Amino acid sequence: MRLNDWQRELEAYLLGDDPTASPALRASLLGSPALAVEQGLAIYHNAYRARLLEALRGDYPAVHGWLGDAEFDALAGAYIAAHPSRHFSLRWLGADLANFIDTYLVPAQAAPLGELARLEWAFGLAFDAAEAEPLTLEQMANLAAEDWPNLQVRLLPSVQWQLCRYNSLALWRANKAQDSFPGSTVLDQAQVCLIWRHGLISHYRSLEADEAAALHGMAVAGWSFAELCAQLGERGDQAPLQAATWLRQWLCDGLLQRHGG
Repeated sequence: MRLNDWQRELEAYLLGDDPTASPALRASLLGSPALAVEQGLAIYHNAYRARLLEALRGDYPAVHGWLGDAEFDALAGAYIAAHPSRHFSLRWLGADLANFIDTYLVPAQAAPLGELARLEWAFGLAFDAAEAEPLTLEQMANLAAEDWPNLQVRLLPSVQWQLCRYNSLALWRANKAQDSFPGSTVLDQAQVCLIWRHGLISHYRSLEADEAAALHGMAVAGWSFAELCAQLGERGDQAPLQAATWLRQWLCDGLLQRHGG
C-alpha cells in the first residue's frame, strides 16, 4: 500500500463510526505482545473522538453544564457526525453548533439552547479577534469642533453583537460562577449583549433598546455624529447631550475606532 493510500485509509477509519478497521489497514500494521493491532486502532479511534468531544465541551461549557454529560455528549456526537472536523485547528470545530441545534431539537428546546450556544461562541470570537487600537477620550478631546458633525466610527474587530430573547446571559453567568442554573425564561424585552476584549480580558454588558439602536446606527449603519443627534430629535435640546453621553460610554468601554482607521 502506498503512503498516500495508507493515509487516506487511516483517515477514513478515524472519521468513520465503525471502530473495526478494514482488513487492509489492519494488515499494514504490526502489533506487539502487549497490544494487538485491532486494540491499538480501536484505542486511537476512540481517542480521536474523545478529543473532539473535549474541544466542544471546552467551547460550550454553559451548554454542557445545562444539558449534563449524557445529553451534551449525544448532541455533540450527532453534531460531529453531521459536521466532521475540516480545519487543521480544533478551534473551529464548533462553529456550526448553534445552527445544528436549531434543526436537531424541537423549536421549544432549540431556541433557548441555540441562543446560549451563540452567546458562548461570541465570547470565543471576541477573544480571538484581531487587535486594533480603540478610539480614546483623549483623542476625542483633541478633535476640532468643526469635525464633530461628520465624525464616523465603527466597532472594533473584537466586538460581538448578540440579541438575547431569553435569559442566556444569566445562564452563562451561573455556569461561570459554578452556581445552580436558573430556569430558562423569555425576557420581557429582547436585549442586545455586547461582548468585547481588552488585552486578554473579555468584557460584556447589556444595552437598553434606545442605546442599542444608537450604537448600531453610528457604528454599523454608518451614521455621522450629526445624524445620530438628528435621530434623537424627539429629545429636543437634550439630543446632543444624550448622543455625547453615549459616545463617551462607548469610548470608555473601548468599543470604537475611527471610520477608516
